Amino acid sequence: MGRGKVVLERIENKINRQVTFSKRRNGLLKKSYELSVLCDAEVALIIFSSRGKLSEFASNIVPTTLEKYWQHRYSSPVDIPLDETQTLYQEVLRLKAKYESLQRSQRHLLGEELESLTVKELYKIEKQLDRALSQARQKKTQLLLERMEELSKKERELEVENKQLKSQLELEHCFQSAQGLGDCSIEMGNEYTMIPSQANHAQQQSSTHTGYHQFIPQKRVTEDRTVNRSGANKCTAGWL
Repeated sequence: MGRGKVVLERIENKINRQVTFSKRRNGLLKKSYELSVLCDAEVALIIFSSRGKLSEFASNIVPTTLEKYWQHRYSSPVDIPLDETQTLYQEVLRLKAKYESLQRSQRHLLGEELESLTVKELYKIEKQLDRALSQARQKKTQLLLERMEELSKKERELEVENKQLKSQLELEHCFQSAQGLGDCSIEMGNEYTMIPSQANHAQQQSSTHTGYHQFIPQKRVTEDRTVNRSGANKCTAGWL
């Protein structure tokens, strides 16, 4: 099995980072020495650790090799004066030192490599962190207030819309109730409405019952009177 591909990014673990730095630094120094011996090349290697510790290798004197490098790097048809070359070299060193200082400051703000710092430097870092924390809290509070204002505005809009819908539903309910009452009055009117033929028939029946007299034959009337009289005479004779 071949070696896996190494991801080229900063190692977060402090111990692993230090071990990797030591191994690869020794490998670079060894390869530089081999290159200078085998190929008779002029090699200069400068390494600064994260703590500022210097490691170097040079087949010749390092400043001489660097000066030669700058001469070849900025060589042009017009010869650059030595003073200007020296100025450029100093500027490069200044920018490089500033870059390394910024990197160290960033690591210190992240809470790394604090062992070599003094109390004054730690107090300065603490002030910077407090100031950054205060600004972050102010920005967070501002964003929260703006968000609350947006939500309150939406809530008011929803309340207005809810009132409108409620009034619309009440109007529709009243309209349906009014329609229902109209139907009931119509049905009640229909209950008490009679067909003309039925009214005439009922009127004839009432008039018939009102002027009705039972017909009794004359003979039956005379017999009833005779019976009543005989019965009365019998009752009188018995009494006497």
